[in-house]
Amino acid sequence: MGNIVERLTNLDYIIVIAYLTILMIIGYRASFSKKKNENETLFLANKSLNWSSIGFNMWGTNVGPSMLLAFASIGYSTGIVAVNFDWYAFIFLFLLAIVFAPKYLAAKVSTMPEFMGNRYGDSTQNILAWYALVKILISWLSLGLFAGGFLVRQILGIPMWQSVTVLVAFAGLFTFFGGLKAIAKVNVFQMILLIAVSLSLMLLGLNKVGGISALYLKTPHHFWNLIQPASDPKYPWYAILLGYPVAAVAFFCTDQSMVQSVLGAKNLKQGQLGVSFIGWLKILSLPLFIGTGILCYVLFPGLKDPNEAYMTMVTNLFPPGMNGLVIVVLIAVLVGTIGSSLNSLSTVFTMDIYVKKINPQASNKQIIRIGRWAVVAGCIFAVIVVLAIDNIKGLNLFDVFQSVLGFIAPPLSVVFLLTVFWKRTTRKAVNFTLSVGSILSLGVGVTYLWILPSDQYHFWPHYLMLSFFIFAGLLLIAILISLLDRSPSIYTVNEEHQANIEKPAKAVWISWAALTIVMIALYLFFNGH
Repeated sequence: MGNIVERLTNLDYIIVIAYLTILMIIGYRASFSKKKNENETLFLANKSLNWSSIGFNMWGTNVGPSMLLAFASIGYSTGIVAVNFDWYAFIFLFLLAIVFAPKYLAAKVSTMPEFMGNRYGDSTQNILAWYALVKILISWLSLGLFAGGFLVRQILGIPMWQSVTVLVAFAGLFTFFGGLKAIAKVNVFQMILLIAVSLSLMLLGLNKVGGISALYLKTPHHFWNLIQPASDPKYPWYAILLGYPVAAVAFFCTDQSMVQSVLGAKNLKQGQLGVSFIGWLKILSLPLFIGTGILCYVLFPGLKDPNEAYMTMVTNLFPPGMNGLVIVVLIAVLVGTIGSSLNSLSTVFTMDIYVKKINPQASNKQIIRIGRWAVVAGCIFAVIVVLAIDNIKGLNLFDVFQSVLGFIAPPLSVVFLLTVFWKRTTRKAVNFTLSVGSILSLGVGVTYLWILPSDQYHFWPHYLMLSFFIFAGLLLIAILISLLDRSPSIYTVNEEHQANIEKPAKAVWISWAALTIVMIALYLFFNGH
């Protein structure tokens, strides 16, 4: 692929410096503007986020460097099937906006463990707080930072430890000083930049191929089907249909890193429109990320490693003077993901561990200080884990990300769905699922990935189906525990919270109805090829 550094011109350096300068200015203004209530500003942006900030920030949290690599790689290998991981999500985003968000905002919580603690008590909040911390540290910070360091090492040729240390320090600065407000402001700018640069790459590729019609004629027709037959070894339709929702509910509806933007909304309407907005933004995954891989399949067939598809397109299509933009986009997606993860880690540790257990009388100043120390600790831990992961050979990043999420997700999905939809759910069922259920789920995951790896032992089902089976088993056990509990401790409706629940505004329903029509049309169009 060549080293991009060797091809950089003075214009490239000017672009990178200008970007970093603008980024620092935006972060500084967001971090050091006049504050009324410091602890809310650090964690929930002082409830100041509008729909565009929420949508861009959630998308920025979701679009990590692994997506740039993985989606282009899968586009190169199999076509558009991976866009299901973004387009199918609109159903679960709708669930967040219409079902979960009204309850979260009515309860006026800062974290997901706090929400569950309000319903089932301190024991549930403690279990979920530690579960959330481990989840953020491993699935968000460590794996996300590893993918970023891998990509930076690939294009700049610098050691992994240098890559990840600089990246996490840069992302950590915004979180340390400005919290969610700074991250949200920065992500709006960065995601617009990502769209512009990725669209430029797509247009350059289409021009070289000869247009959309030529691209279609030069690729296998099954490349353009979202739904693959049951015999497909990688992404059979039933695995996506049944397995993906387990991870999607946990990821979009219960994950602190994703939901925190909604918790920082000015009001419910802005939060619901913001969640709708990320649904619209996810439509762009096809032209911006996966389309790049399909174009590479036509322009540069026979790549030894499909993971090189994105950088192959960049190094061959971008003219001198534009390579600096690629470095800029890499920094952008990393700061978005890592910054949001650090902010969530800081929020959960400070509000659910420190304030709840260690120092309930903590002042705003003490809360801010502990939150910032949590950011520093998260940065150090993430770097150590990334260097450990780097010693594991033969990792397929996308499959590792999806399968790890698939094994973390089932207990969370079971607990939150039952809590919201079945009032008979008991504390015993919730605590059992979060503790013993998590050990079972993660134990199966470790066995699947490392002890009896699926590439050597072929008795395993598809990892998405395995996630579904775990979910179904834990759901059944939780229901049985609730029904058989002779002295059930169930959620007592909080009248104040119940009274605070608002109904969606007309604009919210219009936005979601339009999105639903568009998504159905897209699924009909991209099938039968």
